[in-house]
Amino acid sequence: MTAPFANLDEFRAVLASATGPDMETLAAANDRNGQLTKPPGALGRLEDLAIWYAGWVGTAQPQITAPQVLIFAGNHGICAQGVSAFPAEVTAQMVANFEHGGAAINQLSREFGADMTVHALDLDMPTQDFTQSAAMSEAEVVQALLTGWGAVNPESDLVVTGEMGIGNTTSAAAVAAAVLGGAAEDWVGRGTGVDDAGLARKVDVVARGLALHDVADPLEALRCLGGRELAAMAGAIAAARHHRIPVILDGFICSAAAACLEKAAPGALDHAVAGHLSAEGAHEALLDALDKRPLLSLGLRLGEGSGAALAIGILKGAIACHSGMATFAEAGVADG
Repeated sequence: MTAPFANLDEFRAVLASATGPDMETLAAANDRNGQLTKPPGALGRLEDLAIWYAGWVGTAQPQITAPQVLIFAGNHGICAQGVSAFPAEVTAQMVANFEHGGAAINQLSREFGADMTVHALDLDMPTQDFTQSAAMSEAEVVQALLTGWGAVNPESDLVVTGEMGIGNTTSAAAVAAAVLGGAAEDWVGRGTGVDDAGLARKVDVVARGLALHDVADPLEALRCLGGRELAAMAGAIAAARHHRIPVILDGFICSAAAACLEKAAPGALDHAVAGHLSAEGAHEALLDALDKRPLLSLGLRLGEGSGAALAIGILKGAIACHSGMATFAEAGVADG
């Protein structure tokens, strides 16, 4: 099978050519929502979510039956600079935990009926230290994007992307700063729980990375400052758009990867909602920049796609009400 893109310019063209929701279905779903046995607007954001979802999947009375959770794992050269409270070996150890069903994301995926797969991207070959050189070559970032793209099942009806990668909050902060502007300290947080000295090291690492690389182009920011798992999440989100599959974004790291798509092709995230607001300090500013209002705010900072997977339940509830409720006519209830 021919790859959908072979370089970043072709990937950019794929993003630019993506289609939007089905407008007839949106109108039909909105019309159905107005006939359901409830006062107008009584279900709040659930109503908007259901209509949004219907427009992307192309049916005015949809069901969610095949959600997919995709976890991507990568290692980072910047870990050698002490930016994480955990050693890089933990990435592979957690991948094994995912594969054996022992992580939080395994429990949440199972609870909400999602098919979960884990994709480890060259864990024995960390990205380069981005304070010394670009994190990835073009060939490497394109391969990671393709891994994410290929992980999406075209038959799924909802996609959640998550990650595992020691050091990746530092990488995500650098990407966010490059793509959205601001200083390193605006985007750097404590991640896995570094102390004040560790936080200062992270700020210094991000500042030096930003000074080294010319990253006005958002896909170049992903290549020079990102990680394989960030690129894979971006590839999966783009593939979901290609297949017209709605996406729930996870936390800070996922949102930073997604920001590269939105800045490369405005509207590239119209098929995505923010699953939650994480406890990583800059996540709120990142979601504000993307104009995404989170569905949940529970103080989570685990990653793994856990907050987004939990939000599957919210979206399922919205769809269940929209598609399962009776209309006034069906119920024989006067609609005023």
